Amino acid sequence: MAGMDFFIRPATGTGSADWIRIPNADIDVKIARRLTRTIIRGGEGDNLHDEGAESTIYTVRGILSIDDYKKILKMFRTGQPFIHDPFEERDVKVIFASLEYEGSTEKFVFELIEDVI
Repeated sequence: MAGMDFFIRPATGTGSADWIRIPNADIDVKIARRLTRTIIRGGEGDNLHDEGAESTIYTVRGILSIDDYKKILKMFRTGQPFIHDPFEERDVKVIFASLEYEGSTEKFVFELIEDVI
């Protein structure tokens, strides 16, 4: 499958000019429910409780120019950026869990986390 356009902007961005477009990115999404397991001593086992919240992890890979890397590194260090989720067609406030960049090849990997309550 061909890559997708990935869009990210700083938390302080308000206009369309603030979005950085990364073409041909590979985007993976992992969504998990938050569960609590209670072990019942002397009872019949354990109980699972759905806390009613989700965590979404976005892993994004691709090629990024050094100039765009510097802009995104600033976002990494200064606050919670927004991304455009291409699957649900909505803007999402996230935090960077990790950022990798290879200067010689311009390859990158971002791991971004959104919490939904």
